[in-house]
Amino acid sequence: MKFFKKLAVAAVVATGLTGCVSSADMNNEAARAYRSVVQDANAQNAVDNSSPTARRIHTIFNRMKPYADQENKTGVPFNWEITVVRSNELNAWAMAGGKMMFYTGLVDTLGLSDAQIATVMGHEMAHALKEHSKSDKTMSTITGLAAAAASAALASKGISTNVMGYDAVAVVKDLGLDKPFSRSQETEADEVGLMLMARSGYNPEEAPKLWEKMKSASGGSGGVLAALTSTHPTDEGRQENLQRLMPEALALYNASSKVSDSAVSSGDSGKKGKKSKGRR
Repeated sequence: MKFFKKLAVAAVVATGLTGCVSSADMNNEAARAYRSVVQDANAQNAVDNSSPTARRIHTIFNRMKPYADQENKTGVPFNWEITVVRSNELNAWAMAGGKMMFYTGLVDTLGLSDAQIATVMGHEMAHALKEHSKSDKTMSTITGLAAAAASAALASKGISTNVMGYDAVAVVKDLGLDKPFSRSQETEADEVGLMLMARSGYNPEEAPKLWEKMKSASGGSGGVLAALTSTHPTDEGRQENLQRLMPEALALYNASSKVSDSAVSSGDSGKKGKKSKGRR
């Protein structure tokens, strides 16, 4: 009982330490870091503002931004920004306060439709809206202190935590606490992002297709061991969860405002077009 009491105290102390970091402070810290990253990208002539891919990404970002603002429950307005980087990397990310970066390789290599770009965009916007970077700081401190308390308690009883060269407490912390927490954040971002893209007028039925493309590009996401050791859910798991939420997402999509496709690639069937007069 004393040991678990120590863990509880450690958690309370950690929450107190990280709770003093306000959303505004976190956003300002992220903005400073983001400016540095963008400066580095500019120095390498990697920022893309003019290619067809970059224009598509910016169009979708600008379309979704007002709907993201409506979902902002943090109490602090976001100054959303996005930078498109010319890179073969299959990646996109968002920082606190809505600072985003999108890599052209993700779109070009996978041949993403506009709705699939919106799937990624909504997912990354959701990370910022749910303040996952702030949660990460809290969780990292809590699990770190808890692991330290556990190691100290076991050492005081003469019990070694070394198992075949690995620190057993560190492994439990990683697989039992940190990675499941990260996976839960990814799942939440998938779910919030799906609804966000649907409200913005992008067909949510395209979302599961994105993860099929990701699976093909990565050669499959592996089995149980891959799911256990990964910070992200498996591609199959993500598809199943999105399909579960599809009726709700489709209802939002069908109720969304009609959007002109004039600034969008004509090859994308995943975005709602404006109905012509006389057509049903």
